Amino acid sequence: MKNLFSLAFILIFGWAFSQTDTAQVVVPNRKNTAASLTKPYVILISADGFRYDYAKKYNAKNILKLAEKGVSAKAMIPSYPSITGPNHYTMITGLFPSHTGFVDNYFYDKKRNDLFGMSMQSKISDGSWLGGTPLWSLAEQQGMLSASLFWVASNSDAGGTRPTYYYNYHEKFTADEKTNIVLNWLKLPEERRPHLITFYFPEVDKNGHLYGSESLEVQNAVQFVDDAIGKLIEKVNELQLPNVNFIFVSDHGMIDVDIEDTLEIPALLQDKNRFIINNSQTLLRITLKNESEVNQVYRELKKNKTRDYQVYLTEKFPRKLNYRTSDDRFGRIGQILLVPNAPKVFLEPGSKKTPGKHGYNPFKVPEMRATFVASGSAFQQGKTIGEFRNVNLYPMVAEILGLKITEPIDGKSCTAKKVLK
Repeated sequence: MKNLFSLAFILIFGWAFSQTDTAQVVVPNRKNTAASLTKPYVILISADGFRYDYAKKYNAKNILKLAEKGVSAKAMIPSYPSITGPNHYTMITGLFPSHTGFVDNYFYDKKRNDLFGMSMQSKISDGSWLGGTPLWSLAEQQGMLSASLFWVASNSDAGGTRPTYYYNYHEKFTADEKTNIVLNWLKLPEERRPHLITFYFPEVDKNGHLYGSESLEVQNAVQFVDDAIGKLIEKVNELQLPNVNFIFVSDHGMIDVDIEDTLEIPALLQDKNRFIINNSQTLLRITLKNESEVNQVYRELKKNKTRDYQVYLTEKFPRKLNYRTSDDRFGRIGQILLVPNAPKVFLEPGSKKTPGKHGYNPFKVPEMRATFVASGSAFQQGKTIGEFRNVNLYPMVAEILGLKITEPIDGKSCTAKKVLK
């Protein structure tokens, strides 16, 4: 059981789903409404682990050119914890992870007595696990077709509606093949052409984990993504479609951690009859099977902790991170949190040591911060804004596409007002 609920660094380098199905899934009998035919296009691109400073640091010329022609932010602040699954889903729903239920890449749901994993095809495709209305679901429900190439949960029916065009996750396509898929979507007849396209690059994150944030491998991965984006923009512009907008984002950053002097999980927590432990190395979440023991266990952990990590009751976790018990709509976070001070990590015996990590508090650890660059018919030109929280991306895209937001979200329209014409 312990191995199920501790991440044990399984698939930390991305979702490497074991399935090999590379076929596109097309939901039949959908068409754009007449009103949708007049709306702009948004191509939303995510490069996993593309830290806020990587474009300048590694001279990503195409991304920098996109910023010069449009808008960029000094950084985009990921939601806590600053990891892949929760933040991709937060960007696409405008809700903090505690409000979508996507509280970690892997988590235990007490009501279901079941484990969710981002790499588990049966779980990530089952929208009943997740709250919120993803942008593609919002678009489809309002008569606008959408398409997704590997964005987290885009193969699920979360929000009630899948994209018209999507793929189950795999890593078999080359960058050119991904570009051609997007071009083919945009070459479809107008009534069947998606106006919202989301897709994903895993390379920067993978190399950051394996080799560290300052490595030559990360630099090469940044250049790889930049080259792919440059080709995509060039090919899309050749289609001469009206009102096209490119938005380039990332889910989080990356930092080099201490893999020589790692933290041990307190011995008290080894009792599997009392605890369910979920260790992402930069955050250790504790669920007590007997809730009456919470305060007692908290006091004992607090008394025996080292200066390298903090112990919190989840109900008293920093309010700014929106990860308290009062935020936990699905009851999945756990009652006690152990939070390493960067660059420390909790490492279990036998776990693989890799130098790059993310997941820390982005307000305290700037290396966790993400990238935002955008350009197109909807955006102002040559403008740089300050940092903003990634929940604000949702209302921005909704406004560009003329979509009505139909349920309360955490995202605010203030960022859209700063960057849109």
